Amino acid sequence: MALTKTMIAETIQKKLDLSRAESYEIMEEFIEIIKQTIESGEDIMISGFGKFCVNEKKARKGRNPATDEEMTLPARRVVTFKCSGKLREMINS
Repeated sequence: MALTKTMIAETIQKKLDLSRAESYEIMEEFIEIIKQTIESGEDIMISGFGKFCVNEKKARKGRNPATDEEMTLPARRVVTFKCSGKLREMINS
């Protein structure tokens, strides 16, 4: 089962004894900060959790598997995640 924004907001609401609207606002603002930081090309490191990295991919040759037509795939940026050692230990214990 996937963890949804609603589940996160409800957990914030219970843990911090906030109203539902306040907990959603906190969660949305946190996500907005992450999105803006990634959009600007900066990495995000959350201690004890992991690091979101923005990587540049160069343009490359590719092909359409349906038509076998060769094409050039454009350069793009991708986001990768590397979990922290603490999180990795917790998952594997």
